[in-house]
Amino acid sequence: MMGKRLYRWLGVLLVALCATADAQLRLLTEDAPPMSFMREGEPSGFSIEVVRALLARTGDRGQIELMPWTRAFHLAQQDADTGLFSTVRTPEREEKFQWVGPIVVGTTSFYSLKSRHLSIDTLQQAADSGPLALPKQWYTFETLGAKGFTNLYGVPSSKHMMTMLKHGRVKLIATEDLTLAGELASVDLKPQDVTAHVPFMRSAYYIAFSPQTSVVRVARWQQALRQMHEDGSLEAILRRWLPHAPMPPIEP
Repeated sequence: MMGKRLYRWLGVLLVALCATADAQLRLLTEDAPPMSFMREGEPSGFSIEVVRALLARTGDRGQIELMPWTRAFHLAQQDADTGLFSTVRTPEREEKFQWVGPIVVGTTSFYSLKSRHLSIDTLQQAADSGPLALPKQWYTFETLGAKGFTNLYGVPSSKHMMTMLKHGRVKLIATEDLTLAGELASVDLKPQDVTAHVPFMRSAYYIAFSPQTSVVRVARWQQALRQMHEDGSLEAILRRWLPHAPMPPIEP
């Protein structure tokens, strides 16, 4: 009797695992060129291409959606079979997601308008510079808050942040070198219009799956990413979109 019950339980578990593996993934990202953006009505960009390659390698079905980061960040913590990309992995976020990556690494710095002729050489000077605009759900908001910054001005999006910088409502922002040009372009600015100050974080971008997503599925995605490292396909995608970015490390 015990043997039959065990086999029945194992059968139910196997069916459940198969059903989870077959469920379509919801893959959420934001408008942040060149990582992810819409081109002629279709999602495009570096991280979009990486995610599509991983879908093909794993055999999973998935739908890629662009939406505001705050909403995507919330959904990716609540719903099964949901992934958020590209997400910087920080200690504050570690337990909120299951992680696949990294797919790329970048450097986070403070930036000011070049026309202001500011000299910011330390974190303390940045903390004393007046309001510092940052999207509320960005890792920079979390990281600088943990460092004791009390001048953080939370905004809903990177475009709001750049608008405040352009019109002089804040002296400083903080963002990634990988996405800086696209963020500036949203308000008709260029990289040569700003000055970089105090690189304060080396950030690694991941695909962050919800805690409710099958650990088997997440492990399969990590293994597929490792294969992309080994056969050179990840580097090929990186060179097309971010030719000067270093290759990310391989994680087990």
